[in-house]
Amino acid sequence: MTDYANFRQRLDAVLRTLDVKQVQDFLVTEGQWSPGSPADPEFAMWMMIAGSQTLQDLHEQARKWLVSHGHEADANAVLRRGKEGGGKQEKRGQRVEDKKRCKKPRPG
Repeated sequence: MTDYANFRQRLDAVLRTLDVKQVQDFLVTEGQWSPGSPADPEFAMWMMIAGSQTLQDLHEQARKWLVSHGHEADANAVLRRGKEGGGKQEKRGQRVEDKKRCKKPRPG
């Protein structure tokens, strides 16, 4: 397992506790945060949960927390990114196929 994969696995385990203090302590210990930062560690925790593919079972809870605390745009930006990734590619590919079918032969 790579160092990043190991870190990510441990981070997701700590995020799953939903304990802001544990998340903060973990990230400070790992050298990812400085003591006393970020300014809003609870917001940061919920954003990390929303952005984690491994924590999809907590995404709805993250959305509710973010929206109820005035971060609806942030919730939408992070949570939609994961859902629309494949859909956009399909639509884009489909449009290309549609254009190919609709092309008229050039006189020549």
